[in-house]
Amino acid sequence: MKKVALALAVVVGFAGFSLANEQLAKQKGCMACHDLKAKKVGPTYTDIAKKYAGRADAVDYLAGKIKKGGAGVWGSIPMPPQNVSDAEAKQIAQWIMSVK
Repeated sequence: MKKVALALAVVVGFAGFSLANEQLAKQKGCMACHDLKAKKVGPTYTDIAKKYAGRADAVDYLAGKIKKGGAGVWGSIPMPPQNVSDAEAKQIAQWIMSVK
């Protein structure tokens, strides 16, 4: 019984972590240009996760793009640098890579 309760606590904890990162993305304004499944100004989070799924350094790469901005990977519209801490950028990148 203790193992079941522990497993449930871990699952709930990870679900809360994922939701917390989605909330962070909303708080930081990421959803103004990105959405889970509908293309806006930038690519969908689903498309980003698919594109970098096989990349071992995907979280670090995306965190860097979030912090520094970028252009040319998804089209001609640049993404400006975002006002987030290194830890926040990494949390958002981890959440993006967990999107299915």
